[in-house]
Amino acid sequence: MINQIYKWLNRKYLQNYIIKNPYIGTLIIAIFCFGFLTIYKPLSTHEARTFSYEVTMAIYCFISAIPVIVSVKVLKSIKYFSKREDWTILKELISITLILIGMGVAIYFIAFFIEIPGQRWNISTFLDSCKYAFLIGIIPFTFFAAINYRYLLITGFQLNEENNAIGNSVIKPSEVIIQISSKLKKEELSFYPSQFMYALSDGNYVDFYLKQNNQIKKETIRNSISSIEQQLSEIPYFFRTHRAFIVNLKMVSKKQGNTLGYRLKLVGTDFEIPVSRQKTRIFDKRFKQFH
Repeated sequence: MINQIYKWLNRKYLQNYIIKNPYIGTLIIAIFCFGFLTIYKPLSTHEARTFSYEVTMAIYCFISAIPVIVSVKVLKSIKYFSKREDWTILKELISITLILIGMGVAIYFIAFFIEIPGQRWNISTFLDSCKYAFLIGIIPFTFFAAINYRYLLITGFQLNEENNAIGNSVIKPSEVIIQISSKLKKEELSFYPSQFMYALSDGNYVDFYLKQNNQIKKETIRNSISSIEQQLSEIPYFFRTHRAFIVNLKMVSKKQGNTLGYRLKLVGTDFEIPVSRQKTRIFDKRFKQFH
């Protein structure tokens, strides 16, 4: 039983959106908590001595959300939490817990300035602050963790087979699904790094070419190539060769040209991908790492 729990906790997992994007995450938490507190008024919350209830809750929510940024920055400076591709359920739970404790500490000290003076310097008051942070702050974290859980179900099925392959690319146990966001709120694209061949900019859209089921499949999403490059930046073998192209260096089968520019051939396709003259030197260094 203990061994099963240990294996489950160490399963690969997508990093929580709030942790992955701490600045936007801080704003999400602040707005959510403010809306929740002003609508439902839970946990006997009340106004401060000099402010209305709404202003009091706004101060608590927006100041106590700041530790999210600080906590995430500190966590990412620690080797254990530094690599998003090595994220697990255990790391997710520990990170969320530490962030919520940070919010609880912030709530505890904010109260010294806006609440009615009293004997607040004690353990029970501190624990109450942490309790409020957990009971309310856990909701947005849980929401994003629940969204990622569907991918755990998918990868859990696929990674049970050691030699399971999609197309000609073997999905490694260390692989984590990539999620690409779009300017359209309801549009989203997910794939494994080993499935990605290249991406091509087409005006306000980006075409993704993915190797799935022994076929090259085209998926289109509304976004800029620069935004896609940023979203793929943590994969070292994804390289932007040209203003309109991002390529998986592990898929390159042939390179032709000189320092004025290259033409790349990819495995399983005759389509040529250009490498601009300005990119050749950087390309050569990166290409050697994966070939």
